[in-house]
Amino acid sequence: MAQIFMRVEEVAEELGVSIPYAYKLIKRLNDELAATGCITIAGRIDRKFFHEKFYGTRGEKNGSVQG
Repeated sequence: MAQIFMRVEEVAEELGVSIPYAYKLIKRLNDELAATGCITIAGRIDRKFFHEKFYGTRGEKNGSVQG
């Protein structure tokens, strides 16, 4: 079962960006979530929200992104 949150290392690897840039992306996404009243965790992002924002999907099935 996949973890609910992605850590910064996973975000950096998936997007092919540096760790510092991944932190900036996560902060931006977390700021967007916080504006809707969600509680966020620094350095982590909700997996479903991440995939929705970057790939236009709501989740994963069998480890592959559905689109």
